[in-house]
Amino acid sequence: MAFSSRRGAGGWAQSLLPTSKSAAKQPRKPRKRTTAAFRDFLISNFFRIGLCFTFIFFLFVLFRFAAVPKPLQFRSSTSRARSTRPRKPLVHKSPNHTILAAAVDVTTKELYDKIQFKDEDGGPWKQGWRVNYKGNEWDEEKLKVFVVPHSHNDPGWKLTVDEYYDRQSRHILDTIVETLSKDNRRKFIWEEMSYLEKWWRDASDVKKESFINLVQSGQLEIVGGGWVMNDEANSHYFAIIEQITEGNMWLNETVGVIPKNSWSIDPFGYSSTMAYLLRRMGFENMLIQRTHYELKKELALHKKLEYVWRQSWDTEESTDIFVHMMPFYSYDIPHTCGPEPAICCQFDFARMRGFVYERCPWGEHPVETDQENVKERALKLLDQYRKKSTLYRTNTLLVPLGDDFRYISIDEAEAQFRNYQLLFDYINSDSSLNAEAKFGTLDDYFHTLRDEAERINYSHTGEAGSSEIGGFPSLSGDFFTYADRNQDYWSGYYVSRPFFKAVDRVLEQTLRGAEMMMTFLLGYCQKAQCEKFPISFSYKLTSARRNLALFQHHDGVTGTAKDHVVEDYGTRMHMALLDLQIFMSKAIEVLLGIRHEKNDHHPANFEPAQTRSRYDVQPMHRAISAREGTLQTVVIFNPLEQTRNEVVMVVVERPDVTVLDSNWTCVKSQISPELKHDKNKIFTGKHRLYWKSSVPAMGLQTYYVANGFVGCEKAKPATLRLFTPSKQLSCPTHYSCSSLESDTVEISNKDQTLTFNVGHGLLQKISRKDGDVNIVGEEISMYSSTESGAYLFKPNGDAVPITQVGGEMVVSEGNLVKEVYSYPKTSWEKSPISHSTRIYNSESTIQEFVIEKEYHVELLGHNFNDKEMIVRYKTDINSKRIFYSDLNGFQMSRRETYDKIPLQGNYYPMPSLAFMQGSNGDRFSVHTRQSLGVASLKNGWLEIMLDRRLVRDDGRGLGQGVMDNRPMNVVFHIIVESNISSSYANPGSDSHPLSPSLLSHLIGSHLNYPLHMFIAKTPESISVQPPPRSFAPLAASLPCDLHVVSFKVPRPLKYTQQPNGEPKFALVLQRKHFDSSYCRKGRSQCLTMADEPVNLFDMFKGLAVLSAKATSINLLHEDTDILGYSEQFGAGALEGHILISPMEIQAYKLQLQPHE
Repeated sequence: MAFSSRRGAGGWAQSLLPTSKSAAKQPRKPRKRTTAAFRDFLISNFFRIGLCFTFIFFLFVLFRFAAVPKPLQFRSSTSRARSTRPRKPLVHKSPNHTILAAAVDVTTKELYDKIQFKDEDGGPWKQGWRVNYKGNEWDEEKLKVFVVPHSHNDPGWKLTVDEYYDRQSRHILDTIVETLSKDNRRKFIWEEMSYLEKWWRDASDVKKESFINLVQSGQLEIVGGGWVMNDEANSHYFAIIEQITEGNMWLNETVGVIPKNSWSIDPFGYSSTMAYLLRRMGFENMLIQRTHYELKKELALHKKLEYVWRQSWDTEESTDIFVHMMPFYSYDIPHTCGPEPAICCQFDFARMRGFVYERCPWGEHPVETDQENVKERALKLLDQYRKKSTLYRTNTLLVPLGDDFRYISIDEAEAQFRNYQLLFDYINSDSSLNAEAKFGTLDDYFHTLRDEAERINYSHTGEAGSSEIGGFPSLSGDFFTYADRNQDYWSGYYVSRPFFKAVDRVLEQTLRGAEMMMTFLLGYCQKAQCEKFPISFSYKLTSARRNLALFQHHDGVTGTAKDHVVEDYGTRMHMALLDLQIFMSKAIEVLLGIRHEKNDHHPANFEPAQTRSRYDVQPMHRAISAREGTLQTVVIFNPLEQTRNEVVMVVVERPDVTVLDSNWTCVKSQISPELKHDKNKIFTGKHRLYWKSSVPAMGLQTYYVANGFVGCEKAKPATLRLFTPSKQLSCPTHYSCSSLESDTVEISNKDQTLTFNVGHGLLQKISRKDGDVNIVGEEISMYSSTESGAYLFKPNGDAVPITQVGGEMVVSEGNLVKEVYSYPKTSWEKSPISHSTRIYNSESTIQEFVIEKEYHVELLGHNFNDKEMIVRYKTDINSKRIFYSDLNGFQMSRRETYDKIPLQGNYYPMPSLAFMQGSNGDRFSVHTRQSLGVASLKNGWLEIMLDRRLVRDDGRGLGQGVMDNRPMNVVFHIIVESNISSSYANPGSDSHPLSPSLLSHLIGSHLNYPLHMFIAKTPESISVQPPPRSFAPLAASLPCDLHVVSFKVPRPLKYTQQPNGEPKFALVLQRKHFDSSYCRKGRSQCLTMADEPVNLFDMFKGLAVLSAKATSINLLHEDTDILGYSEQFGAGALEGHILISPMEIQAYKLQLQPHE
């Protein structure tokens, strides 16, 4: 494609494990380990000395905390052992208090510090240099070129996934099967299972058999094998695991292979979280493409484009995975054969006359290869191959051959295969060229490269490298923010279409909750009769998984698709949400024992407290009528692994109500007026009812909202203070009001006092009970951006504040919740934003430490064209423009603002958290429940972009701006913490990422996995007391640093067909690493930590875990050696012990049975 176009090429590539010929594994050679020798010595002496209590105890401690794992085994279809270089022994890191820091050869921070970002013209390779070679580089080891045909199929971009399938992808898959079958020298790779699954439903048995034969013969490799090629900036790690697992499991069940190579050529920047997840899923190699062009140049100069990616916390090399980074601008054919696109384009034979693709923009076009021109053409192509190979260490070279939706016809495929085979035949026939070229898969390439690296030492002097593979540097860090040319930074997509980024996360936590409920329904059942209801939901559950997975595509959650494609994604997610909510509404009745028999045809007696009428509108609260003499049942589901004490809210139509718990005991409650974004009618006439709930871990609790219950105090009304220069605000009925006269106003709980500027309605400072005061300096501003688009953020200067003196303000103060609502005055008649700030009076909850900010954003109409709205907190924290933002909700990354790159290049993804830390140890943290973009442009400043409305296309192929904004709410949970340790990391002094506090982790979990509330559809008479109803499946809350990522039935469609005794359930856990120098508040909510093993067999009440097997995160590998885990994981699982190091995710297959 043209240099200015967005798209380059390809799909993901990975190799397969053909079930028909799985090769035996070869373990690594034994390593010299002093720990192992010491252990052997102790064991031998143990039997000689005899039984001694103290010695037994000593041995127990030794084996418990310093067990030595056996060497990692390398799974490969080629019986090839992984490197035998020594690796540090794995030791279980039980305590959760150290800063974890990996030792590596390269960090992305060091690269950014070094690179000057001058964007110098390199000649034919515009972003590099004039590449040359001596000619003798291949005398001893010939050049081995693998040309890898591929077709990059976006599951939605300019067309919907169905439109692309019907018009292109189905024909591409047909073409692959037919053309590869003609010649066994031809190869191909395929990435997206979303398209393959559609094709499989349509394909004839003959085509399916041909496809499987091609895979098993090694001609066709499935790479990545996820449902999609997911985005890596906005996607949450829960959704990434879901989409890869969904694709990999379908592939394994259907074709019988498990991918082991990842191919990620089109996501706009790369996260180290992906490297970790892939490693723990059994992947061996990765390929990436879209990284900053200056970074590619720097790595190429030092032959570090291939490296071993290590997690920043990994001191044991257990997360190492080999990575190939493509060196040039794009993945299209002009930018993959070598450094000179004008020449490479001449070898894209689909650009010859007669095909539909654009001709070469450099003026010289491809011609048919024949006997007369083959020598000249072959040598010209080989020259590019040689130049490209000098950028890498080995003489094994990868050359992708494809682009977006290529190989759509037999004629096109034949043109590529026919011409290239003639060129290969010429190169291979002349031994003096010292080169061999052929079609290959990604597995062919990595296999040959590893073999060469085992024979020849390519390590550079002083390089520590990795025991994973010799000869390459180790690297840690991530690859954000991506720039493809000039000053064009792709930081806009962190925020584009924020409404649907929010829906994505709602679908995630709803799916997770529904999966849990299905697991409990089937786990406690085990009889055909009670299986009917959950099993009948299997198809809709699978569809919901796949609709969530589809949106993780790098043009889905990114907000970078055409309007009608966004509507398609949104509609799919909306339908999934409705199905899941109906299922959950019915499931709670069964789990609470209200109905023992239930099927999909019975209507639910409950409905969610919040529902959406359309795919593109905010959820509405279902208002409880609360008529005299009636009560309405409210059931609350807690999807987290600890008991939750939390202030909850429902909307009621009448204020004179009472709250009762499951035992018919009075619960203190508060009533406040419901507010909305409407200057002329801020009060809706309805009311918010608050009370403090307590809900068991992963369980259900029942409450009642009653009107006319004698003996209980009614909900206490909040008192109101109003500031209304327009005089349009009047005091709502049932409330007492006063006027705000001063310039500032305060609200406070026992932990903190918040001070607001009344004129602008903005938060000024936070005063804490220990006497510390933190300036916050909230500011709402807008960038004007005439060059920004769906992908790019290119502002015209700094953001300008939009609030003016004279907006409306409501201060609502109650016994549980205090709130400041601000409808600011702006230069527009209707403000594009209003916002609430809440604090909670609720002891023994984490809410008492939280400042809740809710921004209602309406960037609608032409007045806001080419505007990008931010909120900026101008704090007094001495952060030195260093801050920390999360990667995929899984880990933190250190960010530093550089003057040598433009403002837009200093913006980073913020899927769930960003914090600054001052030189005195104070931390200012902002949690979000949807992915956004964040920056710290000045010392102590933290700004977060809320929405963007852009008229123009930004030249990356989409062909439109972003104008389909929807009204939406953005919610932040803010905390300010003081460091309680005697020493703390000074910003700038430590280049490693810092971890959140335990309190911060808990706040993030509560925000991202909120309580699910269900309300009975019909009221009941207050005269009849129902029996107490709750559901508490866990024997005890899990440790506070242990998180249940998912608890699910992996194969719901096959559940009844699985034989008894086979594990039908899966539990995925993560242990969070936290900074213990901020532990006090977090620990006060916690009973236990995961320092000690958790007993899996005793985890549930009334539910026996008959067996537990360790497995990969994608649930497909039971041999944990190939995943990088320590031996303790697999051995401990068999005994029911969950032994998990901080930061790790571990998965278990379980066999469950109810107690008699």
